[in-house]
Amino acid sequence: MEAIVFYPAPPISHLISMVELGKLILTLQPSLSIHILITPPPYIAGDTAPYIAQISAAFPSITFHHLPTAALPPSTTPPTHHETLIFKLLRSNNPNVHHALLSISKNYTVLGLVMDFFCFHALSVATDLNIPAYFFFTSGAGCLALFLYFTTLHENTTTSFKDIKSTPFDVPGTPPVLPTDFPKPFLDRDDKVYEYLVEVCYQLPRSAGIIVNTFDSLEPRPLKAITDGLCVLNGPTLPIYSVGPLIIAKDGGGSVPECLTWLDSQPSRSVVFLCFGSLGSFSVDQLEEIATGLERSGQRFLWVVKNPPRGHENLSVAISERPDPDLDSILPKGFLDRTKERGLVVKAWAPQVEVLNHDSVGGFVTHCGWNSMLEAVCAGVPMVAWPLYAEQRFNRIMMVEEIKIGLPMVESENGFVSSSEVEKRVRELMDSEEGDSIRKRTVAMKNEAKAALREGGSSRVALTELFMSWNRTLGFWNSLKHDLKFDRLSSIHRKRKKEMQFFGGSEISLSPPTPAVPGNNAHMMYVFNRNGVCLLYEEWNQPLHTLNAQQDHKLMFGLHFSLKSLTAKMYPTSFGGVVPCYQSQFYAIT
Repeated sequence: MEAIVFYPAPPISHLISMVELGKLILTLQPSLSIHILITPPPYIAGDTAPYIAQISAAFPSITFHHLPTAALPPSTTPPTHHETLIFKLLRSNNPNVHHALLSISKNYTVLGLVMDFFCFHALSVATDLNIPAYFFFTSGAGCLALFLYFTTLHENTTTSFKDIKSTPFDVPGTPPVLPTDFPKPFLDRDDKVYEYLVEVCYQLPRSAGIIVNTFDSLEPRPLKAITDGLCVLNGPTLPIYSVGPLIIAKDGGGSVPECLTWLDSQPSRSVVFLCFGSLGSFSVDQLEEIATGLERSGQRFLWVVKNPPRGHENLSVAISERPDPDLDSILPKGFLDRTKERGLVVKAWAPQVEVLNHDSVGGFVTHCGWNSMLEAVCAGVPMVAWPLYAEQRFNRIMMVEEIKIGLPMVESENGFVSSSEVEKRVRELMDSEEGDSIRKRTVAMKNEAKAALREGGSSRVALTELFMSWNRTLGFWNSLKHDLKFDRLSSIHRKRKKEMQFFGGSEISLSPPTPAVPGNNAHMMYVFNRNGVCLLYEEWNQPLHTLNAQQDHKLMFGLHFSLKSLTAKMYPTSFGGVVPCYQSQFYAIT
């Protein structure tokens, strides 16, 4: 039985999108078995237990493997970024991943390891076990273009990007980006998290492919820039599979939450929803400004509020356990009473997908987490972008300037947003011509998202190509298991490896073969996949004579016909059976 192994990062948002990928795979390939490696998080990253229990009960083909807790290396100072903790933990987790893959391999043929980019250290584990490794990029194609191009930016600069504030950079496929809008861990070259992320950027092109949670019509420019080879200048242009949008269908359960009952009583598209993800949080001062802005806006609102951080905790990221907030003590005096006829404040959590899809909701103030953005797109709800951490400032650039489905929340230099800005943006989103234009654009993207996942849609095509890559890998290796020439092929391939220009270059250059017999030429044929892996090696002797034109024509016609027949058989049956050509992401045989 064949299996795919998923290796997500600990935060629940990363787990959810990867599980959704597994569920989508099973709808098209129900014979596969999905195995998901769960790593205990190094901080409070959202309770995953209820979600895992729900998925396990509903999908018996999805199995969760809870890995032992990996010991973090000792540290004398707390990290500046919570991402550092994730990278350190996952680096220490490699022995657990190795053991889990060996255990799964006893009962299954593992076709591939699909891992979060945070888990890049496991690439070496997959290589050691001869398992094709794919990255699952949980953000969008625009952010992926930045990651792939960042090695070039890194090599061409010597100072930290936090010190280059006013110079925009041209990242292929995206609008010009100021360094202040880079993911925060990219800003300081002297921070450990920068070192980790640069290594991620170098490792991404070394995989068998990258699966992205987006769809072609949402981000056509960055996807084209990546596949055209504009982002990786000194390495292979690997396959990109845009298979999204992958979002949870329903995140509630049990009794109907109070907020949904309250929404039932509100007019259609009249409520602005404010929610800032599982980790987003604000200071008391910022909460007061939001409350004042909402009250002055006159708009109906549903607002999810978390307890403010304590002491020296990161103001924008809640990574420690916090009790539910005491709303009367952290919001302006009398605010709840004055707004109770048109607003509702809920503590800590709301079923975001269900709220966004409720008819009463007409706008969304979001932290620009990629999952949240996709959920809003799939619900056709326009957004106000208020990024807090990680790559969210870059996501705002894509949302506002590239895709044009949101308005920017403009903050001061220290990240603080005034009540007047909150008031202005909420009104603009809910009651202005620009807000209406963005709403129409978002509804159009909602329809495009549905089309991408339909039979023949771009995401279904990409998923089919991913299946084909797994099937080719399985078929190739199975055919070689009993091939007595495999050891010879491997030794020849290793010997000549340094002479080859692998996929990503314009051609494969080999030194001329040495004649094996006087008067004969020793011919060698190599067949590579798109990742530079040698799939087939053959050699033969040919007498030294030149074919005439007619012989040459017959030979090439026969080769061409054979290739067309082969690729027609490889083509998925859902595309109408045998076709006169085969087109992959990079090449076509016609």
